[in-house]
Amino acid sequence: MPTLPAATRRRRPAPPDTGLGQRLRALWESRSLRLRSRFRRRGLLAFLAVMGPGLIAGIAGNDAGGITTYSVLGADTGLRLLWLFPITMLVLAVVQEMAARLGVITGQGLSDLIRDRYGVRWTALAMGVLLVANLANTVAEFAGAGAALEILGVPSWLTVPVVAVAIWALVLFADYRTVEKVFLSVMVVFLAYIASAVLAGPDWGAVGHALVTPDLGGLDPTLLLLMVAVVGTTITPYMQFYLQSAVAEKGIDEEELALEQADAVVGSVWTNVIAVFIVVATATTLHAASVHVESAADAAAALGPVAGELSSLLFAVGLFGASVLAATIMPISTAYVICEAFGWESGVGHRFRDAPAFFGLYSFVLFAGALVVLIPGLEPIGLIVGSQNLQGLLLPIVLVFMLLLVNDRALLGRHVNGRWRNGLAIACIALVVALDVVLLGSAALGWLGVRVG
Repeated sequence: MPTLPAATRRRRPAPPDTGLGQRLRALWESRSLRLRSRFRRRGLLAFLAVMGPGLIAGIAGNDAGGITTYSVLGADTGLRLLWLFPITMLVLAVVQEMAARLGVITGQGLSDLIRDRYGVRWTALAMGVLLVANLANTVAEFAGAGAALEILGVPSWLTVPVVAVAIWALVLFADYRTVEKVFLSVMVVFLAYIASAVLAGPDWGAVGHALVTPDLGGLDPTLLLLMVAVVGTTITPYMQFYLQSAVAEKGIDEEELALEQADAVVGSVWTNVIAVFIVVATATTLHAASVHVESAADAAAALGPVAGELSSLLFAVGLFGASVLAATIMPISTAYVICEAFGWESGVGHRFRDAPAFFGLYSFVLFAGALVVLIPGLEPIGLIVGSQNLQGLLLPIVLVFMLLLVNDRALLGRHVNGRWRNGLAIACIALVVALDVVLLGSAALGWLGVRVG
């Protein structure tokens, strides 16, 4: 399929609408663009105008599954694997930056580019896997939100439908900028994990030492699988799909590329910093008291008698906020990806009548995930674990496509990867692929009845 010149490769505008709401939204967006132009070269103000997609994608990575992984890591191993997070920070920053650059220069989402450059078959395969995996992960997010408020005495059967309807209405009736501001405001709840770690009273000298001192634990299989899980939960396909599509929808242009790259890197740093504080909180309290946990909700509940009720409350609030954010981002990411793959109109800034497939897919994934959690007696653990394996299977494919695309001069021109960028990207992708092979191999052995670790 022929490729349009970069200057003309922008998303199709929504059909004109003469309604008052549409005109007011257009006026607001035009003023925002003028402000971005006015402050483009003025440091912090320029960054704040562009900030959003990268930071949101990063914090969405700290979902219920991620918080569970970090909680188990801290409770079971203490601080000994804290050195992993500077590595995951670097890997995620490299991947997020590539997604941001592709979105800014091409004005297209990732699945859009994969379809244009490599055909419908590869795209359809990736979309099918992502749909199943994201649906299962949405189940996990609603389960996390329900479990978090159950600690505070609110039943899950009340929390889940209220949250589902609230975030559905937000995305359906608000424009992109309003949705983005709400997402960014959720970032505040992650400060609860910092406070929880501080209340635990850790030895900060030991924390600093653990961050820079690798410890492989004598290559113990259990520790190796935990290491793989940390990398796998920190870097997921839906984050890259969401980031690139959000950059394209926001209309960030080439002159603002450096600012959006900074946004992507800041998001990568933030998500790993929060992960470190979660590990510190659980390592200092639960590991020291030899308390084993199976989930983030277990960790929040266990913190009460060990570290005080305030620490438990803060941990539960953080889990709730993280789960709600991810439960919103995953259906949006799924709708973006599938609509772009098949050339359907997409975008949070549209109305339902302008992009029915986008909002239909969003609604399906969101409410299907909520309904599964509400089925009495159903334990969704098998579904959630299976989704993690599907994400692990899809991630190397997505990363290879991204690497090929950022080296395509017809797409990016002078913004293609240079030699050092390629070397760094290839090393990061090779690490992720190797760890995914270990994780999938251990899962396959588990299916055959062979226990690893």
